[in-house]
Amino acid sequence: MADHLIPIFPLNTVLFPEGPLPLRIFEPRYLDMVSECLRAGTGFGVCLIVNGPEVGAAPDINDQGTLAQITDWHQRNDGLLGITATGMQRFRIISRRLRPNRLMEADVELIDNEPPTDLPAEYIPLTDLLRQLIKQVPDLFQGLTIKYGDAGWVSNRLAELLPMPLEEKQQLLQILDPMERLARLRLIMDRMNIQF
Repeated sequence: MADHLIPIFPLNTVLFPEGPLPLRIFEPRYLDMVSECLRAGTGFGVCLIVNGPEVGAAPDINDQGTLAQITDWHQRNDGLLGITATGMQRFRIISRRLRPNRLMEADVELIDNEPPTDLPAEYIPLTDLLRQLIKQVPDLFQGLTIKYGDAGWVSNRLAELLPMPLEEKQQLLQILDPMERLARLRLIMDRMNIQF
């Protein structure tokens, strides 16, 4: 698969395909990035920070992240730019560098999205838990397609919304098989004493 050159937004969050990501933009390099993405109709990469700050110096990041597309933008009450992005597909970083404005960019290999897979009967009770979690953040999922019957969609949303360490969310992002992701989530929920 061909490499793609994309700007990278290092964050203390893990974005999954089809997941929502509201952001407040204030650093000049990221305002430039948003302008560029909106003008060209392109996306940016979201990678979890391994070490270092979200603001200021370029941090160390994970080599696997998610390509995000800006779906909405507005000026917030505090005068800052607010955007909503949606996860499109996973990628692996092949090489990276800093632009003169300190915006990181990377050559990435895009990873094909998993095909729709029926949620196995044993995991159907998870949809009740997921409905409760989504009800707690209804604005976040407004306008997004809900797919409670799809194993990949259900496992990605649970990985986003369940309270677990970011490193564990990153490990779930790197699992490319939805059945394997569901099995790992089951172990995590057992540890958290979440029954389903």
